[in-house]
Amino acid sequence: MVTVGLTGGIGAGKSEAVRLLAERGAVVVDSDRIAREVVEPGTEGLAAVAAEFGPGILTAEGRLDRERLGRIVFGDAERRAKLNAIVHPLVARRSAELTAAAPRDAVVVHDVPLLAENGLAGRYDVVVVVDASAETRLDRLTRLRGMTEEDARARMAAQATREERLAVADHVLHNDGTVDDLAAQIGPLWRRLSEQRP
Repeated sequence: MVTVGLTGGIGAGKSEAVRLLAERGAVVVDSDRIAREVVEPGTEGLAAVAAEFGPGILTAEGRLDRERLGRIVFGDAERRAKLNAIVHPLVARRSAELTAAAPRDAVVVHDVPLLAENGLAGRYDVVVVVDASAETRLDRLTRLRGMTEEDARARMAAQATREERLAVADHVLHNDGTVDDLAAQIGPLWRRLSEQRP
């Protein structure tokens, strides 16, 4: 098994890179998806988040109001650290379970948005960073995701710097261009990863 930690700043195109790797046969462990699962209604994660941040972060249906919670934590490093202290251990535990269930000869791609921020590079055989300029990322967040520029900049500022991400990279996918430009880089990366399998 080859374990890959794949990361990139918000708006860099990480999800597209993961999709392209999955098409080639990678087993994907998606930290964002797991982070949503561990705070579903009835979970210990949601109970802990509500205890920390108050019942106001729940919708009328008892689900996590992500938008409201996001407004609380993205501008406040201390509050964000408290949220991460609840959610990250739950995500790590579930990720380990999914990795253990993968075939022995698999390329397991861990989609980890906060890999650099949380010092996780050493957990993987290979770290891949999807990189795009701040201008490209801001354009994608405002034009494609409908964020305000202020919100987009706050989310970008809450993450590691571009330099911090690149410092932990074994391989960089440059993604200021089109999906086709990104796809052209995936083939060589997949061959390299496949060669490392047992």
